[in-house]
Amino acid sequence: MKKPKMILFDYGHTLVYEPYWDYIKGEEAVFKHIIHNPNNITPEQVNNFSIELFSKYEKFRQQGYEPSAIQTLKYKYEYFNLKFDTSYEDIQKILWDNSSQCYPMHYIDDLLKYLNENNIRTGVISNIGWTGNALKNKLDEVLPDNNFEFIIASSDYGFRKPNEMLFDLALKKANLKSDNVWYCGDSIDYDVNSAHNIGIFPVLYENTVIPNPWYEKPDTSKIDFDFLHIHSWKDLIEILSKYDC
Repeated sequence: MKKPKMILFDYGHTLVYEPYWDYIKGEEAVFKHIIHNPNNITPEQVNNFSIELFSKYEKFRQQGYEPSAIQTLKYKYEYFNLKFDTSYEDIQKILWDNSSQCYPMHYIDDLLKYLNENNIRTGVISNIGWTGNALKNKLDEVLPDNNFEFIIASSDYGFRKPNEMLFDLALKKANLKSDNVWYCGDSIDYDVNSAHNIGIFPVLYENTVIPNPWYEKPDTSKIDFDFLHIHSWKDLIEILSKYDC
């Protein structure tokens, strides 16, 4: 592996973590903006419908497609004939901000500072239903000193990792060849294998300190190509610093 000109990151449990979700609280915040609710629908009813709706979308997500949060919000609120005093883009932000708390992963600020000071470019590729604009706003709030050149959200393009087209798009945006780029993520299937398949060097980031309800210990025994397996962003700083020795 050679020193990267750019490092790309996954979002969830790579750059940030969101330990608690309370969608009822999120819906209650959204309901403050309702101007038309003829059937006196409650936040609990909408939340229950959201769970049912997501289960229907999930089969498409498993096939590699990514619906946008705007699509799902429009469907569920129009289903109940609800109308608001603001846009669906604003409703998306209200729902996200009030449903969860978002925190930076340990030492990610140190890593991003190191990369910026050493002229290593950065960007994001994430499987996420929230729109790219919403994701950018969230990252700017949680990691205000980030210097991400672009943020690619799967919902903006309709398909998800491991589809390699998102990685190919990132290379086009960066105007770099794949062997000049590293990709960091916490999933072997969605991150490590996908990056490798397009020639990007993969970094498996496995944080076992911060609670993660979706965590499964990765089985790296079947990986037959070069990659890094780290447990702290301090490890990556140390590895990158050796290139300057």
